[in-house]
Amino acid sequence: MFSTILPWILILPPLAYSLISLFCGRSYFGRSHAAADHTPSVTIIKPVKGRDAESYENFASFCRQDYPVHQIVFAVADAEDPAIPVIHRIMADFPDVDIELVIDRRIHGPNYKVCNLMNAWPKAKHDIVIVCDSDIRVVASFLREVCAPFSDPQVGLVTSLYRTSSVQGTASALEALGFTTEMVPNVMTALKLEGLSFALGASMAVRREAVEKIGGFAVLVDYLADDYQLGNQVFKAGYRLELSDCFVESVMRRERLSTVLSRQLRWARTMRVSRPGGYLASGITQPFPLALLAIVIAGFSVSGIAAAALLYAVRFSVALVYSRAFVRDNLLPRWLWLLPMRDALSFATWALSFLGDRVRWRGHLFRVLPGGKLKEI
Repeated sequence: MFSTILPWILILPPLAYSLISLFCGRSYFGRSHAAADHTPSVTIIKPVKGRDAESYENFASFCRQDYPVHQIVFAVADAEDPAIPVIHRIMADFPDVDIELVIDRRIHGPNYKVCNLMNAWPKAKHDIVIVCDSDIRVVASFLREVCAPFSDPQVGLVTSLYRTSSVQGTASALEALGFTTEMVPNVMTALKLEGLSFALGASMAVRREAVEKIGGFAVLVDYLADDYQLGNQVFKAGYRLELSDCFVESVMRRERLSTVLSRQLRWARTMRVSRPGGYLASGITQPFPLALLAIVIAGFSVSGIAAAALLYAVRFSVALVYSRAFVRDNLLPRWLWLLPMRDALSFATWALSFLGDRVRWRGHLFRVLPGGKLKEI
């Protein structure tokens, strides 16, 4: 009797979490949207190292904004960086856009992305500053949507969800599925249950006064999770954080599975040091190991297989709703067959994140210290 009931008990946490995330997603994406009619002047800082997939089109999307006044500052450390010719081409093709290129080698700490931000900061002209990754592409209404919440003076930072709608091969599909079936549902659940107290690094719009109040970007330069730290410190400074309704697009290139695995492990260790309690507890919501355990404990009987089948029927359904209705990346149902493999990868990186403290980032090897600080090896 016990071996018959236990598989159903085992699948309850991930099953309940899937349904809760569906409810939270429906609550967020089903609400009414505020008019995007607040248009303060904006500076976009883009830290750049190397060329990403389709770099020109990614950069150009920020030049094609339907917005009154905005400035773009590209921040590069190396005068020989291969992205510089692309930036020069952007400057030539969009002469009416206020664009600056900052080339500055100064190192202020182990987080080289934040070093670029610090070096570019003096060139920022406006009171709303957007930090946006170099591999991000946006729609023409992006600035209007992201800046609308700043009509409320209590809002200090607006961050954006991200997705990938076009993948190049199985490895990149595995990574993109993580955005749709893990990252976005997790953010929806956190937003509903505890509110927003962190930022997502793909795009972060922040008030200049908020950055200055927390001590500038310098307070982030020793940390791996600079995006989490920026959002959390702005939140602790007394400002409200908002999640934008406008998705940004993370443009991927075809990569080897080993490269994707390395990046996934870095992200996992980033989350572990940023939110240690919640990250540890998230282990009980991992569907793949619990579905497998339900089958094994039941001795591969009908009861165990039925429990695992129910869990994945719900998992598949929730993933489809997120992909088609909420995130609208349309990755599913084409890549639905990869979802169990994606879940296995998620569990593996979750477990491995506790077994080491090293991460590789943009060709550099670091040790993550307690509290989330970095030390280059």
